[in-house]
Amino acid sequence: MKNKNEYAVRKKKASLGTDKEIAPVVKLRRVLSLSDLIIYGIILIQPVAALPLFGHANDISRGHAVTSILIAMVAMIFTAVSYGRMANRFPEAGSAYTYVGKSLHPYLGFVAGWSMFLDYLFIPIICVIFTSITANHLLPFIPYYFWILFFTAGFTLLNLNGIKLASKANWILMIIMSVVVFYFMAAAIRYIFIKNGIGGLFSSRPFYNPDSFSLGSLGPATALAALTYIGFDGLTTLSEEVKNPRRNVLLAAVITCLITGIWSGAQIYLAQVSWPDWASFTQGLSDEAARNNALDTAIMSVANRVGGTVLDASLSFILLLGSVGSGVTGQIGASRLLYGMGRDSVIPKKFFGHLDKKHSGPNYNVMIVGALALLGAILLNYEECARLINFGAFFAFMGVNISSIREYYFKPKEKSIKSFLLNFLPSFIGFLICLIIWLNLPLMTFIIGGSWMLIGILYLAIRTKGFRKRTIMIDFS
Repeated sequence: MKNKNEYAVRKKKASLGTDKEIAPVVKLRRVLSLSDLIIYGIILIQPVAALPLFGHANDISRGHAVTSILIAMVAMIFTAVSYGRMANRFPEAGSAYTYVGKSLHPYLGFVAGWSMFLDYLFIPIICVIFTSITANHLLPFIPYYFWILFFTAGFTLLNLNGIKLASKANWILMIIMSVVVFYFMAAAIRYIFIKNGIGGLFSSRPFYNPDSFSLGSLGPATALAALTYIGFDGLTTLSEEVKNPRRNVLLAAVITCLITGIWSGAQIYLAQVSWPDWASFTQGLSDEAARNNALDTAIMSVANRVGGTVLDASLSFILLLGSVGSGVTGQIGASRLLYGMGRDSVIPKKFFGHLDKKHSGPNYNVMIVGALALLGAILLNYEECARLINFGAFFAFMGVNISSIREYYFKPKEKSIKSFLLNFLPSFIGFLICLIIWLNLPLMTFIIGGSWMLIGILYLAIRTKGFRKRTIMIDFS
């Protein structure tokens, strides 16, 4: 109180010109509207997010890729409600680590954050893989492994030179992507209409084909298709800059997931109707590498069928461009996270907390992430990386849903039917669907992801002297 009174006196003196030393209080301004927040969320996810997944999701689901995307959308909408509500409760930060740590327990928050750290590490890897696949599709006479080395080196060199991607570039990229996707959808509609007439545009088989439908295959496909929505939670980090955040953050998260699901579902629906024989992409291919390559480039094959080489090349170029942007920013994001941990002495400060004098960037960390991206791209394929990203993300999503239940249902003393319906049920449904999706990931994903989680728990045990000391605070947002 004394400090507040002293500040008030000094502020009054400053207004009278008798105290020149007082500095103005600078705060983030609440300038973002609901529409601004929704556009930001769509940019984070990207308008073409579902297209690279088409081949694998369609193959695993036995021709029900659009169904798997829509099921994942339901899980994301309920989880978005939990994220929005937790952003209201803790508006100063927007991460699963913060929400779980503050609502449940700091140790659990660390584990949730550690699982999200897996995403940071694998996003540059999956981007190197996909850019290399796409470049090899455009220029097949240049070997795939050359492109892996080329893009890994390119991302690393750009980040070592302190590259900065402006928000205007994201807007331009989103507009170009949207134009090409509209071109693809229009070409698919034209192709279907010419081949099967107006009735061909309306089919239930992409949603449910009795000849191939299987709940056992739909679960793993949904676990993969959920990658379409990864990144929506990033808009909660803007809570302090949003007008009416208690309303708009929650609405923006839900609407972003809904728009993404409908938009992505429409793209995949048209792709499935244009190419109804889901098994033909890999027919006659016994070699695993050849099968993966055919599924990786399945959406380009559809584009070639409905729009010829021009659409094939255009879509390939846009997917390549989007992955380059994601790869560059993903690598710098991972390297800055390592820097934050090093700066706070969570990991060796002398190495990980080092900044390059010329560009003031964490150059050692950039090179480490680049080396890991190169190694990961050589050893893993696109589908394996996508599943590992979802392993970490959905573990954190479950934590946020549980945190929302505790914060809004169990903490308040009063319990009622209304409170159960509003404060318990949505988050519980979100948790349950996320759990089902998470459990449908393959065994190998659990072995790799589980090993990562075990390393994090052991590390936490060592740093906290057997869980007796306060956990290390890391900013995973």
